[in-house]
Amino acid sequence: MSRVRSALAGLECLERLRVKEIKEFIDVIKSDYCGEYKAELQELSAAMEADGRSAVAAAAASLSKHLCGHEAEVSRVIKLYDFDGSFGESGIVAGVDEVGRGPLAGPIVAASVILDRKSLEARDIILGINDSKKLAPHLREELAGIIRSRALCFCIHQCSNQEIDTKGISWCNNEVLKKAAENLTLRPRLVLSDGYPVKGISIRNEFAVKGDSKSASIACASILAKVYRDGLMKEYGERYPEYGFETNSGYGSKEHIEAIREHGPTEIHRMSFLTNILGD
Repeated sequence: MSRVRSALAGLECLERLRVKEIKEFIDVIKSDYCGEYKAELQELSAAMEADGRSAVAAAAASLSKHLCGHEAEVSRVIKLYDFDGSFGESGIVAGVDEVGRGPLAGPIVAASVILDRKSLEARDIILGINDSKKLAPHLREELAGIIRSRALCFCIHQCSNQEIDTKGISWCNNEVLKKAAENLTLRPRLVLSDGYPVKGISIRNEFAVKGDSKSASIACASILAKVYRDGLMKEYGERYPEYGFETNSGYGSKEHIEAIREHGPTEIHRMSFLTNILGD
């Protein structure tokens, strides 16, 4: 029996329960709700509103708001999945995205993701996915774990700061996208990229402007790439505590630039990006 079903069973004798007990059951439902038992939950909400206790009525309003929000989120995310299926492909579709084009230090990283689009039931899709920049860090990390466990496959590729210095950021940007897509354990029939096409890729490629807000697979790739790179930069932050990599992720914050001028660049800095800073 699911926790939602158990909570509903516990709430059958509503009038005999204390407000604290009711709230605890409602918290379980809100935590585990995946779209099931809609009719039962609507009946429960009506019974709570008629209970007579103001705190129970408030809990009912909170539950109704949560259920409506869940339905809206399901609808939003299904549109992202539908976008991936809108290219007329009967085969596998992969989304690819990169992070770290602009920082002064660290690698540029891309991720590719293939999602299972066989079922678009609420319990089967990954709710909460979006452009990684729009998500709070703790939510990105939580979603990254879910994506890794539920994607059909994924791949992460990076180019180091040394490669960026020798081959250029544009080449490396394209290279990480291409390698992330081409090295998936399942070969997609279509690769969707964010904003611009991937040059030289051996797989059919389509791109979408603001694709990480339109495509489920690109959004998931955006999250994986961001969480992976942020994790690397936190490790570098422990090795080089003066530069604040754990908070600035290598980007050119005021404190980071001041640290470069005071302590000099590290082995992970992109020297080709520091010309103006070191030349002052």
